[in-house]
Formats: sequence, structure tokens, C-alpha cells
Amino acid sequence: MGERPYKCFDCGKRFLQSAHLIAHQRTHTGEMPYKCPDCGKSFNRSSNLERHQIVHIREKPHKCLDSGEKFSDKSQLTTHHRSHPEAKPYVCKDCGNSFIQSSDLIVHQRVHTGETPYKCPDCGKNFTRSSNLTRHQRTHTGEKTHKCLDCGKSFIQSSDVIFHQKSHTGETPFKCSDCGRYFSRSSNLARHRRIHTGERPHTCLDCGNSFIQSSDLLVHQKIHMRGKTP
Repeated sequence: MGERPYKCFDCGKRFLQSAHLIAHQRTHTGEMPYKCPDCGKSFNRSSNLERHQIVHIREKPHKCLDSGEKFSDKSQLTTHHRSHPEAKPYVCKDCGNSFIQSSDLIVHQRVHTGETPYKCPDCGKNFTRSSNLTRHQRTHTGEKTHKCLDCGKSFIQSSDVIFHQKSHTGETPFKCSDCGRYFSRSSNLARHRRIHTGERPHTCLDCGNSFIQSSDLLVHQKIHMRGKTP
């Protein structure tokens, strides 16, 4: 008990840090101090607001790096950039994003050219940025620097902890346009939509049967494996 000195008097739950207790108590008081500037929805934690804003990023993925304003298509962003070209003089001719330094533009242009100069010495995979290589190398070292404040579980990438935290908040921002069902991950939504589209990308090389999920294919292949066993 001494390891978690901060106790909630409403439910008895204990925490390592006072900040965690304060955030937890909002579940009892109903306080929602973090408001989304895009839609006005409020949240009890800043991390929950950040996860929610992913929805708006997908609605308007083209963001002006000067003003923070977002647009639904690239042409709107390019037009908007002309309102303050002096702020960042280095402009990408492919997408219209502008940068303060020429080095930033060079790194950005690798998105369009496909250049990946940073190579992992362990597996040979290449990356456009040194920071992406550093993050990737944690998969080899096992280093987990991103920690969930709710349960203490650690993850290699920040995106992994964001998805994990949805198990605590129950947030499911990815909606199926066909049936209205919600999902916590875009990959889960993509897999679910195959039910509607009929897509079966996982094919058995032995008999040609196709399946929606790779797990279904693995189960099916055991039939052939049993037949090959002497």
C-alpha cells in the first residue's frame, strides 16, 4: 500500500502520483476541463482529448504548419498558404507545405520521392528520418519508453499506448459507413469491412480457398497439414 500513497476517498483506489489521483477524481466529479477546439466536446484528461482529435485529423488531414488551420483537400491548403508565404519561405512543390529551414523541406520531400537514407543495421529496413529509425530499433532492443498512466503497461511506440488507452476510456472513433459499428483501431475497421465488400485477401496455396482473416486461413491450412502427415 505504501507504494501508492495517494488514495481516492470516493472509491479507495490508490495512485503513485498526486496528478494521477487528480485526473482519476474527475470520474467522480464529472469535471471535463479539456475541450476540443474543433467540435467543443470535453474530456477529463488531456490524453483523451488528444486521442479524440485524431477523428478531426482524418476529416481534415491537410494541416497548415504556420497557422494550424486544417483543410479537407490539398488544393485548399495550397491556396491558404499564399496568405502568409513570408512565414516559411521553403515551399514543397508537390503538396504546398512550407518550412522555415531548407533542411526541413529536404526531409519532407522524401515523402514524395520515396528516398529512405537511414538503414537499420539489424534487419536492413530503411527510413526517411533518423527519428523513425531510432523508434524502429526499439523493436530489436525491446526498449519500451511509452507508459500507460492508468495501468503502468509500457509500449515501444506512442501510437501503441494511444490504442491501448482506449481499453480504459472505451473510445471507438472508427465508424463503419455500411452498418454504423464502431472500432477502436482503423485496422479492425478495415478487417470488419471485408464482411460488406466480400474481399478475401488470404488465399490457401494448397487448394485456392480464400479467407477474410489470416487467422481463418491458418485454421484451414491444418486440414492440409493433417493430410500430409504419414
